[in-house]
Amino acid sequence: MKDRVRVAVVGGSGYTGGELLRILVTHPKIEISVITSREYAGKPVSLVHPNLRGLLSINFTNFSIDKISDKVDAVFLALPHGVSLNYVPKLLDLGLTVVDLSADFRLKNPELYKIWYNYEHPYPDLLDKAVYGLPELHFEELRNAKLIASPGCNATATILALAPVVASKITDEKKFISDVKVGSSEGGAKPSEGSHHPERQNAIRPYEAEGHRHAAEAEQELSRIAKANISVSIVPHAVSTIRGALASAHTWLSNELEEIEIWKRIAEFYRGKKFVRIVRGNIHPYPDPKYVIGSNFADIGFAIEKRILRLTAFSAIDNLMKGAAGQAVQAFNISMGFNEDDGLKLVPLRPA
Repeated sequence: MKDRVRVAVVGGSGYTGGELLRILVTHPKIEISVITSREYAGKPVSLVHPNLRGLLSINFTNFSIDKISDKVDAVFLALPHGVSLNYVPKLLDLGLTVVDLSADFRLKNPELYKIWYNYEHPYPDLLDKAVYGLPELHFEELRNAKLIASPGCNATATILALAPVVASKITDEKKFISDVKVGSSEGGAKPSEGSHHPERQNAIRPYEAEGHRHAAEAEQELSRIAKANISVSIVPHAVSTIRGALASAHTWLSNELEEIEIWKRIAEFYRGKKFVRIVRGNIHPYPDPKYVIGSNFADIGFAIEKRILRLTAFSAIDNLMKGAAGQAVQAFNISMGFNEDDGLKLVPLRPA
């Protein structure tokens, strides 16, 4: 293992690219060698990310595999869905480690790409090789991984809420509904009419309520845990916050259980997981994205309505951190044999 790993951030001008840079610039084992942007090539990074002023004296460049192949050891791809497909095979052929933050390699079943992303996946062999980058579920598989498929934010929140429920057989149900409230930064730095923050301010607006594509990831991962087919419906809601995602995942208890027993099962499932915090009681009894903003933490909790045996599992994350850039770096750290929290010892902001 090298003392310092040289990395490229491809698509460094967006919100996720900016968060990657914010983390990597202070990472003790990483040297940022290349940052690409078609729109801002030749211009300083601080022009787009003024929060990095004085921390990065580097300009954006155009992306060229030939030009970066001898300059870096690893590549973070912060590109739109469908674009990474053009680069990942070539980068892997060069022996580089690739962390892809798009959905292009998250799903193991290539047929699902026709259903959820409207294209036929050209590299089913790479889907087999890619490791789904959720460290709480795939820590050992991430060791020495060459292709990491970083999860989506709504999928991450949903999976982290439901994984201990499914694993510990708190319920016999095989169908779950996850209501996810998410801030406007999920819409990216180039907003559409609907995702533009002034349009979202003071709004609580469901979208893709007929079927959100992150459900495919949640079903894949939860079915693997359950060793049975699990169905998940994710209903996202745009809210007027800028950052943060809260999943409220609903199901029904098979039998009446004491709350302490459920706490024990959730705590046991996440024992030793550095970035999962179990929220119970106190002034703020349930997870709230407000208290993870700027960090890679996921706060997990639950509530039972004993009258009808309804169980709701909660998961609060910063959608740009544990839902994107932070989780990508966490998975990369594991793959490289670094400390899992290198570059990620970031305390949540308060107030935020």
